[in-house]
Formats: sequence, structure tokens, C-alpha cells
Amino acid sequence: MNILDRIIIDKRREVILKKSIIPVSQLEASIFFGKETISLSQNLRNSTSGIIAEHKRRSPSKAEINYGFTVEEVTKGYETAGACGISVLTDGKYFGGSLDDLLLARATVNIPLLRKEFIVDEYQILEAKAHGADLILLIAAVLTRDEIKSLSAFAKSLGLEVLLEVHNQEELEKSIMPTLDMIGVNNRNLKTFEVSLDFSKQLADQIPNEFVKVSESGISSVEAINELKPFGYKGFLIGENFMKTDNAGKAATEFISQL
Repeated sequence: MNILDRIIIDKRREVILKKSIIPVSQLEASIFFGKETISLSQNLRNSTSGIIAEHKRRSPSKAEINYGFTVEEVTKGYETAGACGISVLTDGKYFGGSLDDLLLARATVNIPLLRKEFIVDEYQILEAKAHGADLILLIAAVLTRDEIKSLSAFAKSLGLEVLLEVHNQEELEKSIMPTLDMIGVNNRNLKTFEVSLDFSKQLADQIPNEFVKVSESGISSVEAINELKPFGYKGFLIGENFMKTDNAGKAATEFISQL
């Protein structure tokens, strides 16, 4: 069993537990539930940098990236740097995140927030909306076509945008549908954790132009972004590269100014 399989098994258990503790009516009563969302896809289309900066404390491949910052410091720094949006990891067991991180980010910034999570159930989409997210991530590797269809349609019904993540052509082919806004190519193979920009380059032509193309993972230089832009990529998700420094906001500012 690979790490992704393990995460999904744990996630399904976690969702069952949460549903038993916090009713949907409580999520729907949240102050943010009726809030109008901000469009990341629009921001990316209009941006010259396309940076989606990530708040991430750790990952399965890196035991610890950074526990030294508060969410407010990181997200405010990213907003000031000129990021198009912010990705907030909310998985606790493997990434050290939480929904509280999303809530704190929403209280701090006025740019689009992505709930970065392993979504397997509509309940998690309600959580995302209730905690101030503007968009959700769906991962093609762990969902069937029907699940992608129903989860993305549900997100759209709540006014949330959808970023779908793929790793290969097979995942892309099963996933393309009108209820998506952005298609992200993860340059990290989630089974082996090997990273290569070739994943993004190989799939670029297969992604229809009505979707905003996003390249995720393993982007650590301005050169990498300049290499990917001719392939039609408008968004670039960067987390570790900023978070591993002693000032994520400053690192993002310097990176974006170079672009």
C-alpha cells in the first residue's frame, strides 16, 4: 500500500468521525457560508506571475518544513508579495494542517484561498465553504469519474471553484468535464515522490484551453516557471520553496519580483 492509499483510508475514517460530531446545519450557520467567493481562475488569467503560494508545515516526504511561523504571518506575507491565491493544507496527520489554519487565513487576507485537502466526501466541501475557502482541490488519482462529477458539481452549487489535480494522461482523460475551472498537473509522482517538470510539459497539449492550466510541486526557480509558460501554464503552486526559508513572505516577494 502506497502513502496515498494510506492517506485516503485515514481520510474516510476522519470524515465519518467529523460527521458524527459536527452536523451540516452547524457548518451552514458559519459566518463565511454565505460569503461571496473570490475567483482564483480569474486572478490567474489576469496575472503576470501566476503564483499560488502554499502554507505547509510538513509533508510525508519531509518530516518538517517549518513550524516557526503563524498562519497570519505567512498568509499576510504572501498577499503582500502579490500572490494570486493561497493554498492552505488542512490535513492534520500527514501535513500538520487544520481547518483552523484556513479560518485564520480567511480572517487575515482578501485573496482566493484553496482548501488543499484529500476530498472524498461532500461534507468536506461544506467544511471548506464554512471555513472561508474560495475553491477546493480534487485529486483524480483517488476519485472515480462519477465522484469527480458529483463533487465538482456540488462545489459549484456552493459558489466554489474547482482545481482538479492529475498526474498522467489516463487521469486527465477520465476527468475533463465542464464543472472544473482549473486543471493542475502535479509534477510529483504521489506513489514514488519523484519530481519532474516533464509531467507538466507532456500533458499541456491535452488540457483544453477553457481550463486554466496550473503546474504544481517541484517548482523552485524562476527558470522553471519561464520554462513552463510557453506550454500555456498560467498558475504555479509553490509551497516548500517559500516555507523552508526563515521568512516565507519575503521569499515570495523576492521570487515574484524576479518574475
